[in-house]
Amino acid sequence: MSPGRDEQQPLLSNSESYSHGQNDTHKQKVDFEEDDPENPQNWPVYWKYAVVFQVSMIAFFLPLTSSMYAPVADNIGTEYGADDQIVLLNQSGYVCMLGIGPLLWAPMSETFGRRTIYLLGLVIFTLIQIPIALAPDIETFVIFRTLSGFFGSVGVGNGGGSISDMFGSRDRSKAVGFYMIWPLLAPTIGPLIGGIMVDHVNWHYLSWFNLVTSGILLVACYFFLHETRAITILQHKKHELEKEDSGTEYYIKGDSQKSFTFKVTGNATRALKILFTQPIVLTMSIYQALIFSTMYSLYAQYTSIWTKPPYQFTKTEVGFAYLGPAIGFVLTSIIVILSIDKVYDWAAKRNDSDGQPEYRLPLANVGALLLPVSLFWFGWTVEKGLHWSIPLIGTVLFGASQVGIFNTVQTYYIDAYASNAASALAAGSFLRSIVGAIVPLFVGKMFDKLGYGWGMSVFGAIAVLLMPAPLLFYWFGKRLRESYPFEG
Repeated sequence: MSPGRDEQQPLLSNSESYSHGQNDTHKQKVDFEEDDPENPQNWPVYWKYAVVFQVSMIAFFLPLTSSMYAPVADNIGTEYGADDQIVLLNQSGYVCMLGIGPLLWAPMSETFGRRTIYLLGLVIFTLIQIPIALAPDIETFVIFRTLSGFFGSVGVGNGGGSISDMFGSRDRSKAVGFYMIWPLLAPTIGPLIGGIMVDHVNWHYLSWFNLVTSGILLVACYFFLHETRAITILQHKKHELEKEDSGTEYYIKGDSQKSFTFKVTGNATRALKILFTQPIVLTMSIYQALIFSTMYSLYAQYTSIWTKPPYQFTKTEVGFAYLGPAIGFVLTSIIVILSIDKVYDWAAKRNDSDGQPEYRLPLANVGALLLPVSLFWFGWTVEKGLHWSIPLIGTVLFGASQVGIFNTVQTYYIDAYASNAASALAAGSFLRSIVGAIVPLFVGKMFDKLGYGWGMSVFGAIAVLLMPAPLLFYWFGKRLRESYPFEG
């Protein structure tokens, strides 16, 4: 990779050119030995997955709270004397930061190491739960909820980087598939917990719950989450060698000499550049944004839908209603994880090819079909007041569609954009989070005016328009990537 194309995002392989000048012979390179146990690529599989599990839990428990307060919006509004739109800002601010945060966390992890950044995010996220729990007014509540979203995005911003540090390209898809379950499942499980808790305790206890869970996670990661970034590990090794032999100058190949400010700027601009210059990334990011905006809009309306006639659920029952998409999510995740490599190999054999990134996309077509079906299904069955089990089946299909699209597209980005994969992932995260934060602020009035049948049909119609995208990119993606090469 040339110096002009180095990727300051977590999925970058940790190698880039390094100029040593005319005195190279007087410098010693610090590197891993062959089969070096300190090299994360050589760690035992069980330990790699122990790290993947810890990173996945960070990416689950921190975004868990993004929609946790949705079932208690009326309680919050009553206590603070705020209307629904103002209360909803706490969710919108949080979700918005889930997209912005990774643009900073990624270069920070490239500068200070993955472990340091995970622990930093966990510490501040945990502490922020205190002013959220004790907030005297709605303004304080919204501000600190937004800040917690920024620090809560640390797992989303760096999880892929940690996995890439440890796994080669042939072994990565299952680890990525497992990891991707958790940050996407979190917005569904959060309201489940919130709905159950608020029927038994004051809604402020949600913040204390978050403080306890993130605190436990912080302690566990402090003791068991090891550094995975190769260059950071080598930097520690280099410092030890310099202490022992101060007369020798050591260097690390790939250790970027660029400033942190340059990395942050380059990271953000590269993600935006790839978003708006790559047709595949832009289209699939819009697709992800549709899913996120639909999900958060739906969850913001769940209490209103289920507590009114004809359903009249309690808050606990509303919480359990979130299990619909969660069930579809988990079951489909298992299917995708177990079959994505098999589908890839089948497509390669069918096309007499060694393989190409587009062979990751066939399963996305299943999600593309289920998405509009689930949206029309849910909207009109609720509109007609059918038995509660029928619209809940629609939410199972909705959860399944999310995974079918998200997991396959994320893996596709990694394969298709190689050293720029992290920018593609950051671009998708940025757009879906911003749109997912803004749209729910306005759909309440749309549902009031159109009803849930026509209101959900608006989302469903957009899903129909985007439905051919995975199939088209399966056939023409390679040609598009060649026609629009990205020189980051």
